Amino acid sequence: MTYKTSSGLEIDVVVNRKNNKNVYFRVKEDLRLYVNAPLFLSANSILKLISENEKDILKMYEKMEDKIKDDDKFWYLGKKYYIEIKNQDSITFDEKYVYTPSLDALNSFYNREMLRIFNEEVEIAKKCFAHLPEFTLKCRKMRTRWGVCNTSKKIVTLNSELLKKDITLIDYVIIHELCHFFEGNHGKEFWKLVGLAYPNYKEARRRLKY
Repeated sequence: MTYKTSSGLEIDVVVNRKNNKNVYFRVKEDLRLYVNAPLFLSANSILKLISENEKDILKMYEKMEDKIKDDDKFWYLGKKYYIEIKNQDSITFDEKYVYTPSLDALNSFYNREMLRIFNEEVEIAKKCFAHLPEFTLKCRKMRTRWGVCNTSKKIVTLNSELLKKDITLIDYVIIHELCHFFEGNHGKEFWKLVGLAYPNYKEARRRLKY
């Protein structure tokens, strides 16, 4: 079925009937609205519920549109570049574009840069601390955290998505995690220690929602 919004936008609706009591809405990457509905709920009732929730559904639709548009962009150290596939051997940049022989080559470049920059910034951050224990640096993609410090195993893990942020925010996350070797929780003494090494930490937290 199709739902026409108050602004005239037509959205394809896919109804999945399940043995449940509630109705759930989700917009997927094909920009269709998927509705999980009870078995015996009529099509007219579903359209009425969509109309009643149109504002929230449009927000989901717009958010997914933005995500799809970002698929052809490359974020690197806080700046957005448009991706252009070009017959060349290396990755190059200008003000607006990143030129790459393939998407695989660009992904490999990202991973190399992530390791290089994270390691360089960790070495700089270490100079802010006395008696810092030896630790292992790891990187992986995380859904809910920018970094993790395992004090017992002496492992600091940074979110690979951090390379998309500018260098000052990378530095903040590193400082934050290294402070956990001295203060385990996020109490007053922890933030005092963070502030000594990174005075503008409140602004960094706001930008990262950390």
